Amino acid sequence: MIQWPSDMPAKIIKLLDTASDAAIVADAVERLRNGRMVIVPTETTYGVAAVLTHPGAEQLKKLRGNNEVPPALHVGSADQGKKYLGPVSEIGNRLMKKLWPGPVGMIFDVDANTRSKTADSLDLDESEIYYRGTVTLRCPDHSATTQILLQVDEPVAAISAGGALEQWADKVDLILDAGPTRYSRPSTLIKVEQGAYRIVREGVYDDRIIQKMLKTHILFVCSGNTCRSPMAEALAKLIAAKQLKTSTDNLVEKGLIIGSAGIVAAPGSRAAVPAIAALEQLGSDLSRHRSRPLTPELIHQSDAIFVMGENHRRAALAMAPSAANKIHLLDPAGDIDDPIGGDLALYLSLARRLNTLIADQFAALHLV
Repeated sequence: MIQWPSDMPAKIIKLLDTASDAAIVADAVERLRNGRMVIVPTETTYGVAAVLTHPGAEQLKKLRGNNEVPPALHVGSADQGKKYLGPVSEIGNRLMKKLWPGPVGMIFDVDANTRSKTADSLDLDESEIYYRGTVTLRCPDHSATTQILLQVDEPVAAISAGGALEQWADKVDLILDAGPTRYSRPSTLIKVEQGAYRIVREGVYDDRIIQKMLKTHILFVCSGNTCRSPMAEALAKLIAAKQLKTSTDNLVEKGLIIGSAGIVAAPGSRAAVPAIAALEQLGSDLSRHRSRPLTPELIHQSDAIFVMGENHRRAALAMAPSAANKIHLLDPAGDIDDPIGGDLALYLSLARRLNTLIADQFAALHLV
């Protein structure tokens, strides 16, 4: 193991392009693997992180004082977190799929056999991971930290680094400074129970938001969210309502939320006039549509995202790299051109094309 001088100040690195700066990530990974403490950013706070199987964990314990509850394990993905869980319930899998990565910590019950085997495989005492038969996991939504956690691939524990980052300069080995966090509130903490969950600590997400996120979300994305994606949203609602034998107004009660957004959309713009006219002929009303921009939150809460072109796919991936598997070109054969400036006939032709593509995608992915 590398011997670090005890009086060496922490190296503070400003993160600018966290998604692509592999050198910074590699540096943090190496230090954690060598038993040092590193401060990493999340969407809610900064965390003092250490690998439990290395000496840095002892320093982390000293920082926490007399607290018998082990710190939350931080993971880069749900699959990484499942290594500590054993069998996971349907609601547990749904919560991880819908809320991670994101500002939510989850407390899981873990059976005795899994706890024993996991602790033995890591050469750790059970009490360093589990508390009264449970483990707390956190999957933060920050691209650099996600990459660090995935690459370390060992049990990484972290505690909140309250106050100014500079005050930690003589306590940790590396500080990754990504500027202000996305949220000014702490993460939500929930307890996953048999067939249900309960909120242990309120934070960024309240119960209303979580209930909404647990529904099946389908999102259509274009550029300005005034033509292609709102038309697709309206047509998808008609298709889903027919398949579910209900009305478009009742889809949410059936557990299905269909929406749209634009990568360069200005909030509140109306749908294009020809789009409204075309959809009126097909039995839908776009007159109340108002545009909204695509956000990381919309991406994370969606189960399937259909984009109109490759540029939209790239923009969505830049916001949320972990969402790659659920972002699809609506037309697998290529881009769907923007009809802006076209006449009603062009919009009607587009609507018929969208209708066929949406029905095909719903059937292929079993979304409804």
